[in-house]
Amino acid sequence: MAFLNALPGAIAEGLIWGLMAIGVYISYKILDIADLSVDGSICTGMCVCAVLISAGVPAWVSMIIAFFAGVLAGTVTGLLHTALGIPAILAGILTQLMLYSVNLTVLGGKSLVQISARQYSLLLNMSNNPLAIAVAGGVIAVVILCLWLFFYTEVGLTLKSTGDNPDMSRAQGVNVNLNKVLGLAISNGVVALSGALLAQYKGSANINEGRGAIVIGLAAIFIGLSVSMKIKPNFVVSLVGVIGGGIVYYIIYTFVILLGLKTDFLKMFSAIIVALFLAVPYLKSKYFTKPKPLSTSNDVEASDGGDSNA
Repeated sequence: MAFLNALPGAIAEGLIWGLMAIGVYISYKILDIADLSVDGSICTGMCVCAVLISAGVPAWVSMIIAFFAGVLAGTVTGLLHTALGIPAILAGILTQLMLYSVNLTVLGGKSLVQISARQYSLLLNMSNNPLAIAVAGGVIAVVILCLWLFFYTEVGLTLKSTGDNPDMSRAQGVNVNLNKVLGLAISNGVVALSGALLAQYKGSANINEGRGAIVIGLAAIFIGLSVSMKIKPNFVVSLVGVIGGGIVYYIIYTFVILLGLKTDFLKMFSAIIVALFLAVPYLKSKYFTKPKPLSTSNDVEASDGGDSNA
């Protein structure tokens, strides 16, 4: 009964983190870049949104500004990688470190800014999970529609080709570095937008929020894609699958908490989930897939004979 009561909250938070996972999907799956700056940019989205709302700015305007704050953070990561030649993983770590100071400055030197639903007009909050699910679902639908329209434009297709084969794209005259910066900017913008939703849902922005966000994002991606790729492997279905992965992750997360697992072990639990989903394809191919039989000399002779008779 306790699990059923907690289920709407798990779905609402799963939707929000699923949106964050879409941002990770863009960098990790489309660009083939492991971007660790998302741990900082989701906190940036939370901080910017919370501070603006507390200053009297409408929630939807605060979310748009938070999105562009994330775009700026992703641009910094992209420029560190492309313009300065810093490896992508290290560039993400450097941006994440920078964002800690930026986020602390945005919060005015405080570690926490609260935005109570009783005091401010929020689009969603933890006390009304049905509304939170509806609002988060609506934002996700708009984001998926915009991404679908963008990635089937000429620019979007060249961005996809950059992740698939950068050398071939470069040979075709595509500006690979510009595409990487653009992709990382969009990725972190979506992540920051999810942070803006999360700040309203929780009613606060904490400077320590976002640590380990990349792990949750990867867990949602691998859980979602393990199902969606079997249904219909296309872009929109994959994004919907990632959202579903976020929901499944938080349902499992809630169930484990109700079982009495200490919160100290929750990060380790997240890492184990990601490790399992990463290991399953390898273990399946190594131990459960039968090797293809090698062609024998008789088979070759038979095929040659058939060709000669023909």
